[in-house]
Amino acid sequence: MNAIDKLKEVSAFLESQGIEDAAKEAEIFITETLHIGKSKLYSGSFEISEDTSKQIDALTSRRAEGEPLQYIIGHVDFYGLKINVSRGVLIPRPETELLVEEAIKLLKETPPHPPLSKGGQRGVKILDLCTGSGCIAIALAKRLPEAHVYGIDKSDTAIQYAIQNATKNNIKNVHFIKGDLFEPVTAHCSLFTVHCFDCIVSNPPYIKTADIQGLQREIKDYEPVEALNGGEDGLDFYRRIFENAHKFLKETGIIILEIGHGQADDVGKIAMNAGFKNVTFIKDYAGIKRILVGRFK
Repeated sequence: MNAIDKLKEVSAFLESQGIEDAAKEAEIFITETLHIGKSKLYSGSFEISEDTSKQIDALTSRRAEGEPLQYIIGHVDFYGLKINVSRGVLIPRPETELLVEEAIKLLKETPPHPPLSKGGQRGVKILDLCTGSGCIAIALAKRLPEAHVYGIDKSDTAIQYAIQNATKNNIKNVHFIKGDLFEPVTAHCSLFTVHCFDCIVSNPPYIKTADIQGLQREIKDYEPVEALNGGEDGLDFYRRIFENAHKFLKETGIIILEIGHGQADDVGKIAMNAGFKNVTFIKDYAGIKRILVGRFK
């Protein structure tokens, strides 16, 4: 069978199963299975075997049952990196790239003291809480090669994937530690001291417990609930983060957090009550206040 014919077949099947971007996903399944680029696919000259056609059918059947595309192909593109994911690891979202962009911009614009060497990153310490796949920590470590980045997550699966992703992307200046929020920072006193971080970042769980069952099936049935559930009002992790952030963040440090739709006012109040006098928000592409930036001054 010609690859173009298979593309049309898969696209029609996915569309019949209610998959929104059926044509795009069909293209991904076929190019990933055949290990070819889009140009070769659309040249119309590539033939596929019956066995390969069956492999593609197996993938599309999984998608029709609701399994996320990223879990099926095993990876997602994030900030120019290929990040491996599977069930048990939250899938990185495009809006989280905004957090990475903001952190890079602020750390380059306002480097910590004393003055740093060329590039403005020597000695910068960054803490990524609820690191998951490690996508934020790895992206920051790549763009700030003289920084020291630490990612923490309480999930064994997440930490395993984070380490794997750092190795896969050849990132050396990031370290992952298993634990619950700041607990490993306190435990590893040989690595960390009080007020040692220049920046704390996090994309914590922020979905209200009661809202989880109303999410898309790709999310509620497949992604780890512990990476979604932010408690009754969705704010549990923000309270815990801000309760302790002042112990570990430098006086000149920055905290940068992703927040859910409609949470800006509540999380902003939590931040200010914790001593962050300068609190601003960055809107995502839909105009939603998605990223909180907090400073002590």
